[in-house]
Amino acid sequence: METVRILVIDDHPLFAETLAARLGSEPDLVVPAIADGADRALGLIEGEQPSMLLLDYKLGRENGLNVLRAAHRRHPAVKVIMLSAMSEAPTVVEAMRCGAKAWVPKSVDSRELIRIIRLVARGGCWLPEECLGPVLERLLVAPDLVSDVLICLTARERQILQCTVDGVSRADIATSLFLSPNTVRTHTQNLLAKLHCHSLLEAVALARRNGMQPTPGATASSLSSH
Repeated sequence: METVRILVIDDHPLFAETLAARLGSEPDLVVPAIADGADRALGLIEGEQPSMLLLDYKLGRENGLNVLRAAHRRHPAVKVIMLSAMSEAPTVVEAMRCGAKAWVPKSVDSRELIRIIRLVARGGCWLPEECLGPVLERLLVAPDLVSDVLICLTARERQILQCTVDGVSRADIATSLFLSPNTVRTHTQNLLAKLHCHSLLEAVALARRNGMQPTPGATASSLSSH
């Protein structure tokens, strides 16, 4: 059985340590480190190279979705399971759109969590039964129900807009996403047209007003080069 390297990210030390010890008792699961915040988590992803994250939705005053976005952008092969005490459909939908493979209530027992981890490691996805219907409805049947002016953007356009919110230059966006500068320019022009914005500064302001926040640990650069 292939070993799964799991980084546990939770701001409650006792919960994180107990969970790490339980997972580490399984022959195919390894927990190389625990993180209690966004900055440390992103640093450990670079250093420990996990294959999976168990990520708390609430990291004190921080939002785990920001870690999810950064991890998915920088390390798209790393699978992410969100852990939370709540399972409201709009939040779960946003997590899935950001790249999460599963949303697991913290009340789930360890045997079920381990089963979900192995399922996700094999390429599967998982949602709690009680929120499966509402989430699928929003994702597949009626995406217009999602209250988000950014919903008109494609996944790639949202990704580029997030990079721009982070202050990443066009050249660095192209490098990090393995795109040509011309392709990035085309996506940028398309997202500006869809958002009815005349400049990237205006698009960034619009994105920030509608919930898109800078990624923790992102290196800012001047927007004047766009």
